[in-house]
Amino acid sequence: MTLSFAPGDLVRARGREWVALPAPREGLLALRPLSGGESGAVILDPRLEIMPVEPARFDLPADARQTVQAKAALLADALRLTLRRGAGPFRSAAQLAFEPRIYQLVPLLMALRLAVPRLLIADDVGIGKTIEAGLILRELMDRGEVDAFSVLCPPHLVEQWVLELRSRFGIDAVAVTSATAARLERGLPLSQTLFDAYPHTVVSLDYIKAEKRREGFARSCPNFVIVDEAHACVGTGAGKQQRFGLLSGLAQDPGRGIVLLTATPHSGDEEAFGRLLSLIAPEFAEMNFGSERYRQQLARHFVQRRRSDLISEGWDEGRAFPKHESYEHAAGQLGLPYRLSREHLDFQEAVLDYCFARVERAAGDQKERRLAFWGTLALMRCVGSSPESALSALRNRMAKESERLESQIYDEDGDDEDAVDLEPGINFAADPALLSLVEQAELLTSRSDPKLEALISALKPLIKDGANPVVFCRYLATADYVRDALRRAFPKLRIEAVTGVLTPDERRDRVADMVPSEDEKTGQRILVATDCLSEGINLQQIFDAVVHYDLSWNPTRHQQREGRVDRFGQPAELVRSIMMFSPDSAIDGAVLDVILRKAEEIRKATGVTVPLPEERGAVTDALMASMMLRRSDTRQLAFDLRLEDGTEAVAARWRDASENEKKSRTMFAQNAMKPQEVAPEWAKAKAFLGSPAEARSFVEVAMARFGVPLEPRKNVLVAHLQGLDAGLRERLEQREMKGSVRLALVEPAPTGTALLTRTHPLTSTLAESLVEASLDPEALGSLGIGRTGAWPSKAVQKLTTLALLRIRFKITVHARKERLLLAEEAALVACQGGQVVYFGEAAREILLTEATSDLAPGARERFVARAQSELPTLLEGPLADFARARAEELMLDHARLRTASGSASRVTVVPVLPPDVIGLFSIMPDEV
Repeated sequence: MTLSFAPGDLVRARGREWVALPAPREGLLALRPLSGGESGAVILDPRLEIMPVEPARFDLPADARQTVQAKAALLADALRLTLRRGAGPFRSAAQLAFEPRIYQLVPLLMALRLAVPRLLIADDVGIGKTIEAGLILRELMDRGEVDAFSVLCPPHLVEQWVLELRSRFGIDAVAVTSATAARLERGLPLSQTLFDAYPHTVVSLDYIKAEKRREGFARSCPNFVIVDEAHACVGTGAGKQQRFGLLSGLAQDPGRGIVLLTATPHSGDEEAFGRLLSLIAPEFAEMNFGSERYRQQLARHFVQRRRSDLISEGWDEGRAFPKHESYEHAAGQLGLPYRLSREHLDFQEAVLDYCFARVERAAGDQKERRLAFWGTLALMRCVGSSPESALSALRNRMAKESERLESQIYDEDGDDEDAVDLEPGINFAADPALLSLVEQAELLTSRSDPKLEALISALKPLIKDGANPVVFCRYLATADYVRDALRRAFPKLRIEAVTGVLTPDERRDRVADMVPSEDEKTGQRILVATDCLSEGINLQQIFDAVVHYDLSWNPTRHQQREGRVDRFGQPAELVRSIMMFSPDSAIDGAVLDVILRKAEEIRKATGVTVPLPEERGAVTDALMASMMLRRSDTRQLAFDLRLEDGTEAVAARWRDASENEKKSRTMFAQNAMKPQEVAPEWAKAKAFLGSPAEARSFVEVAMARFGVPLEPRKNVLVAHLQGLDAGLRERLEQREMKGSVRLALVEPAPTGTALLTRTHPLTSTLAESLVEASLDPEALGSLGIGRTGAWPSKAVQKLTTLALLRIRFKITVHARKERLLLAEEAALVACQGGQVVYFGEAAREILLTEATSDLAPGARERFVARAQSELPTLLEGPLADFARARAEELMLDHARLRTASGSASRVTVVPVLPPDVIGLFSIMPDEV
């Protein structure tokens, strides 16, 4: 006869006890070891087993090993840390290695209300869109609704996503890029695609968008997709059109969940916004933006919040973000001005003369003129950056031509992110006048630099106030030049540079290595970086100020730079930023007039930074006109080229962008959910699972109990795993942990380390091993981790029985497709006189209170025997009632959360009785 087992039932198979999980299909059993973790789960067919699969019971044996108060407390912590199938409405809470803010749960609630989750999350930079998307993914995985997924993102964000998923959400994903795809595909059978073999992937958009890969990916793409920097997938460029073609093909499957992430969804371009929204639902592309019906329908799929929304609208998140203070020299100034020396002015004038001669020579040929414009602007950017970058550009100019000149000028995100900080190679040929400019640039590299002196003057008060600045430069040569100068100016500070010559891993390592150690005389740092760091690596744990040494010509790039430090998780209360410019510089003045002042006006009016208008021809004309009109001898040339029209055209585009952004903010602000609808449920989840600080404390105590205490070393803790018990070492090796393991305590974690959290392999392995040691007398017997005990304590006034319970619940989701889930909780329950008197933190306080003395062996045996004799009555009465009451409470929690999210589904929660008694401890008053 074949027995039928439901999730939560205990069974005996292959010589041990298991918990039945939801089975993948009828006739099979999914089992997890009763005394092990999720990693030991198996799927078996009972008909193929040598010994029959039978029902089992979990009893507290009469001869259960005894233990002392400290080890009983350690066991309780271990049990809580082993549980991964949370019973509360946030199923994913047990899997998270961090504590999300309440506002970050709103997109999750929005996703849960949709039959197929399709969202556009457009929160401002630094609020935490990656966290919000990861929460949705983790929750859907833990609810059994998502088995496979792909994250699509720009190539420079791939490793960051892999790291975030692993370190924050406990999800192992593989990176699929042009560098890794061939290795991943090697050895796969012809019938199996890379995405069949690896269900969890982070994919470079620029790798997968190619036509030869796009169709194959569309056929094997998982049913849940996250798209980061989604705004880069709509627009007029060839690369953007390829990305949009890929995504629109994926969106045609109505059953595929899609979460789009962008900080700039609208950007004043309604057509591009409509195309972006068409990936959520095709009808959004054609709907009237002004209609109430449109807004109501879109509100279910679109969330867009500014930082001010979270501070002023009841979310109480003022403490989650620092105050941002930007330097303004005087009324009307946008940043910190500095004056050029006579030598630098003369060099600028000589370069302009040379460039304008080239422009005039090309005036009759539209293509040649446009190339001359780009060459002029590119070279002037380098001149304004530093003598070193000017010299590099002049030499590159003689050596090669650039095919990406326009995108480099305007700081567009290109396919080749490694070249983001290289000085441009320009299309002018070498001649005597050019050689003369090279000589002038070489001479300037050995003279005093007024821009550099202004930087040092600006940094001194910041350093005096204890700040740790990041100095952003546009070009690689400038970054090295600034780094060397700052080392001379601030010899006692740690100063490093991160540029595109480093690989992504090397960049992350260099940043992580700048975390100060406790024994250093000064922990202050200065990081000099190019825009290879403006996205992808978060810097808020180390740095708290930003200096824009070079102006970016893309206003959103300034926002991205500052967003590396001015973001969720910044411990400093104040973040400062300084933007440097010279009123003597023709190029700085042109950029300020045409781009940055206009962008700042829109930012003040709307609260967001709008990207540069996509039609760059007018912007190029306006910049050239602005430079020419600053010099009286070139006014006629400007008139002849009709460049004034470009200035007016770009001003009109800025006005349109401003009005469209104001309209967008009015229409699409997401304020549907209130904090009080979310916060209580998350607070309950935290209380049952324990905090990251408690997880770290557990690991420190547990390793000490194993005789191998953690070794503090600079910015990490070192766990010497080779000193552990052989069985424990073997289990850790199965999780790719051996030797001496470095555990990071703060982010960013250096390569070769991981942040120590409740989900870290060392934490979970230690917790699982300690629970198993209490259940199996032959496992780690030398530790003395037992399941029973008795001791006197000042925490009680009456004889108290503490029961450490593992309660399993069957959760049924009554929806269009009914689902049965298994959940577990650890509970401490204190009984006096056959009644439950304390549970939760109150019971935990009793257990943690140190015993006042040690009982004589005979007395301890009597108290333990008395508690065990009363256990059957407790299990049938008060402990069973406690489990039922907890199930009722959980059912109300689920109902409340589903009401808040607008979900129509219903949830029932039923406890599996009797609960498992992991530990039973008798606590008596101290005077006894």
